[in-house]
Amino acid sequence: MAVTMPERHPLAPKPGEEIPSHLVMCFGCGKDHPTGLHMKSIAGEGLTATCEFTVTEMHQGAPGLAHGGLLSLAFDEALGKLMYLLQVPAVTGHLDTDFLKPIPVGTKLFINARITGQERRKVFTEAEGRLNSPDGEIALKASALYVIVGVGAGELGCEAEPVSPPLPSMIEQALSKRLARRVRNNLLYILNLDIFKGISHGKWCSPC
Repeated sequence: MAVTMPERHPLAPKPGEEIPSHLVMCFGCGKDHPTGLHMKSIAGEGLTATCEFTVTEMHQGAPGLAHGGLLSLAFDEALGKLMYLLQVPAVTGHLDTDFLKPIPVGTKLFINARITGQERRKVFTEAEGRLNSPDGEIALKASALYVIVGVGAGELGCEAEPVSPPLPSMIEQALSKRLARRVRNNLLYILNLDIFKGISHGKWCSPC
C-alpha cells in the first residue's frame, strides 16, 4: 500500500491551540513532574505543531550541556503530539535523531514537527530543533515512525493487520523469566565494578 497524506481530524486542536498533556506526571509534557521538560505544544496549520521547552541543569549530560538521550526524548514527545491531529492512539516504532550542535543549559529549544505520510497504521513524521526561537539556528533533526494501536480496522479504512503474532502463554512466560534473569545478572555485574561505585561524571546528569 502506498504512503499517502492523512487528513487532519475535525476534532483535532485548532491551529494556535495548545495540545493537551496526556498525563500530569509525563516526563515530557506533564506539568507536575518535578524535573521533566514541561514541554508546551501548539497545533499548527495542516499536520504540524510547534513545541518548546527550556533546558535546565536537571537535563544535563556533559556539564553545562543537554543530555543527548534527553533530546531524543524531547523529539519523541513532540512528534508524538502530532497524533492528536489525527485523533488516534499510537506508539513509537522507530526514532532517529541527528545532533548537529550542542545545546547549552538555559537554551529554549523550539521543535517544529510535522506528519509526512501514512501507510495503514504507520504514521511517518519529522522535525527539527531550533535554538531560542521558532526560526532560530537548527541544532537537531529527527524522524520517527509511529504505529497506530487500539482502533478498529474500519476506522482506518483497511484490513486489520496485527503488529506481530501472539506467543503462546507458556513460551511468553519462559522468555520473560529468562530475560529477567539476564537483566538482573548484568545489573549485579555492573554494580560490583569498582569503576561504577559511587561515581558520576556530573551531579546534575539526568540519568546518573
